[in-house]
Amino acid sequence: MTSTVSTARGLVARQELGTVLPHEHLFINLMRERRADGLIADEATVTEELNVFTALGGGTVVDLTTAELTPGAAPDAGASPPPPGASRDPANVLAVQRVAEATGLHVVLGTGHYRDPFLDRDWFDRHGADAIAEEIVRDLTEGFPGTGGVRAGIIGEVGCDKWYISAAEERSLRAAARAQRASGAAVHTHAARWPVGLPQLDLLTSEGADPARVAIGHCDTVTAPGYAEQIARRGAYVGVDTINTDHAGEVDRRVRMVLDLVRAGYIDNILLSHDVCLISQLRAYGGGGYGFVHTRFREQLLASGLDAGEFEHITTANPARLLCS
Repeated sequence: MTSTVSTARGLVARQELGTVLPHEHLFINLMRERRADGLIADEATVTEELNVFTALGGGTVVDLTTAELTPGAAPDAGASPPPPGASRDPANVLAVQRVAEATGLHVVLGTGHYRDPFLDRDWFDRHGADAIAEEIVRDLTEGFPGTGGVRAGIIGEVGCDKWYISAAEERSLRAAARAQRASGAAVHTHAARWPVGLPQLDLLTSEGADPARVAIGHCDTVTAPGYAEQIARRGAYVGVDTINTDHAGEVDRRVRMVLDLVRAGYIDNILLSHDVCLISQLRAYGGGGYGFVHTRFREQLLASGLDAGEFEHITTANPARLLCS
């Protein structure tokens, strides 16, 4: 059992993580798909937004911004070319480190590769799963190149664009599983809209990944009946982690999902987060920012029957176990 996790400011003991947001993004470039609001790169804004979570008693944010989402996603982007190798842009990593220091938060950095259409098919065609895994392990054990040794603490988010796993995504997921076996780090996936988290689990476990160290992301965007419970029954974490809208119907549906999982005996498998990844989701631009889960969503959960101790368990013990067990 590991009792610490690497963060942007160094190793942190499990008991010091505090309240955790397990699926967020600080600086991110999604403009391939979202030209209007898909770039978060302003350091002062990100610092101010995260201070809201700090003021609510927050302790740790998991930044699942993988390699393909980082070029151009930093205030000093382009100041110098990134070093060779498929990893996070060092400018992105160092910006996250500065924000962590300014806010006092622990920020766990993700490594690995995102999903189609962001994946570099030419690069993937020239690298097998073992070679990709070696680079992921390097980020976890030696640090991201060009950052002075800032290390990743989790693999992710890695995943799928559609309802199936493409050839490049399969190689990425196999590499993630092999890197988990070599490093002991957790894996966090992207599995939105369709129940593709189940074949993701099949693939990861076929490579020897421990389902107890796997989180399937965006389960709250999948409406297939029983899907979230199937994920939990297999021992993986259920990401109720796109809690980034105040639309009453969407909030109600996520509240019901959490309560159903708790009543079915799966309180230990739930992760709550926002997945802030767009300018429009920040408080400064009218969104809920990094504080919505611990304000309105918490209030509605408690009003619907969850008790405060159960909410604390979900937002402290569960992500700490994922990161450090």
